[in-house]
Amino acid sequence: MWYWYLLFVVGLVCLIKGGDWFVDGATGIARRFHVPEFIIGATVVSIGTTLPEVMVSATSAVQGIGDMAYGNAIGSVICNTALISALTIAIRPTKVERKSFVTPVICFFIAAAFYVFISYTFKEFTRITGIILLCMFVAYMALVLVRGFKNPEAPAADEEEGEESPLWKTILFLVLGAALIAVGAKLLVDNGTNIAESLGVPKTVIALTFVALGTSLPELVTAITSLIKGHSNLSLGNIVGANLFNLVLVCGASITLAPFKLPVEKTIAGMNASLVVDLPLMLLVMVILTVPTLIRQKLSRVQGIALLALYAGYLVFQFAM
Repeated sequence: MWYWYLLFVVGLVCLIKGGDWFVDGATGIARRFHVPEFIIGATVVSIGTTLPEVMVSATSAVQGIGDMAYGNAIGSVICNTALISALTIAIRPTKVERKSFVTPVICFFIAAAFYVFISYTFKEFTRITGIILLCMFVAYMALVLVRGFKNPEAPAADEEEGEESPLWKTILFLVLGAALIAVGAKLLVDNGTNIAESLGVPKTVIALTFVALGTSLPELVTAITSLIKGHSNLSLGNIVGANLFNLVLVCGASITLAPFKLPVEKTIAGMNASLVVDLPLMLLVMVILTVPTLIRQKLSRVQGIALLALYAGYLVFQFAM
């Protein structure tokens, strides 16, 4: 029905605006109480931009749509890396401070290794798996907080301006943002599922592409804003942090709430396409983004172009195969 598409778009708008308000509110509170900028970026902003994925995947899992929960989380990592960060790198490659990214990059690959091991070995995600992933999230947050307070940063130049906003207004943005995210997630999951079924498209494909892109829009907005203001490093840090949270927080929460089996809606030579394409691609794009960057301490336009080419090929595969 036509109104499914309309409500799907309304859901995306709610997620975008809700994520924007939530980040503004959370950042305003953090700055009001003089939390170091490093901690704000590594925790509040990354969590805020990942909230749409959390809500969509958790809602999907609870409703018994494990395909959507799984596809949204993995698809968001691929989309964040091979589309959003790739665009900023291709347009404006910059130098990178290695010490700022070593910890989140290492933590991401540890979480990814565990997630991939479970996928290939057991082909299902039990509640224990979800709890372990959530424990990884808590451990990462604790590590970031300890490091941040040991090496506090000076207040940002615009911090004074942030404090001019009344506390009640900041809290209001926080609450309204969370509410919009919840409403948007519900609309996105319900209508995305209806659209997929009406078109005969597997739910996993919809989740890996349209829903993943929709829930990654807060990262896209952050990336574009950072690029315009000349802060590409902020965007890269947010992308890496959001990718980690997609595995340990998004997947951890959805699996803990409602365990599910690895979706099998498409096969290649008799093998689950997710094991052949989706998971290997997730690891590959993160290797292309992070490893050369950590070695050379700078991003190159070649990285961005290569990642965009991979994403284009991935889309062709999803809809043509």
